Amino acid sequence: MNLMNTHVPPLTPPPDPNPKTPRLVCPPGAVDCHIHLFGPADRYPFDPGSKYTSADALPETHIAMQDKFGLSMAVVVSGGGYGPNTRHLTDVLERFPDRFRGVALLPSDVTTEEIARLDRLGVRGARFVSPNHGGHMPRLSADMAARIADFGWHVQFYPHGTELVDYADELLKMPGTIVLDHFACIPAEGGTEQPAFRKLLEILDTGRVWVKLSGPMRCSRQEPPYSNVTPMARALVRHSPERLVWGSDWPHVNMTGRTMPNDGDLIDMLLDWVEDEDVRNRILVDNPAELYGLNRKS
Repeated sequence: MNLMNTHVPPLTPPPDPNPKTPRLVCPPGAVDCHIHLFGPADRYPFDPGSKYTSADALPETHIAMQDKFGLSMAVVVSGGGYGPNTRHLTDVLERFPDRFRGVALLPSDVTTEEIARLDRLGVRGARFVSPNHGGHMPRLSADMAARIADFGWHVQFYPHGTELVDYADELLKMPGTIVLDHFACIPAEGGTEQPAFRKLLEILDTGRVWVKLSGPMRCSRQEPPYSNVTPMARALVRHSPERLVWGSDWPHVNMTGRTMPNDGDLIDMLLDWVEDEDVRNRILVDNPAELYGLNRKS
């Protein structure tokens, strides 16, 4: 008898179902610039190459959280769950055009017509991932970067560990704007003097690079509130506040064996990271409006 050895990806733990009301009162127009959405599972199966599966994390659930936190909208970033398949993302953007924008994982054979359609729906960037994150997501491509630059999209890149040192030159050869996920994934225990963080400040000086103050759990192994991330956050705020955005990384996939952060607490970390209210409001409102073209028609 022949039995197939099929791998079933693990079910990622769910987010805290009871987000606290944060102390931070978000200004009008505030945007969560990095979330993922999944489901309903019977309509959107996970990619066979995904490292995880997830219970439903629905747009309606996140909209309720937006309303509770005083957020105006969120940016849905295609994660590994669906691979380079944009059907789920486009369906969300079609249903909720006033509450979401998107960053897509594009298949290598995507047509210019499809990129144009995604642009009309509110996609504003294409995501690329370092091979050391594993999985099946798109790798950096100069050709793809050139194609999306014609639409004013940015290259969003998720490095691994201290890899920014290795990728900086390649990134700067790309046309247009570069956005780095989750503090560029630089290990917080290395501090602000480590070569990878110094390289981050260096490429920020080009004026073309943005950083997401998001996912502190992706660059710290500490328990919440990830206090070793705070020096990096404050250094970035001092250096380039005009090119920072904030994201929650909801629903926080791949936190198996770790404490799941509460989303109200994640917002309140901004009070410690960005002490000046005007700068904080810029990071929450003005910078996302510029990066995602929120004032232009799709």
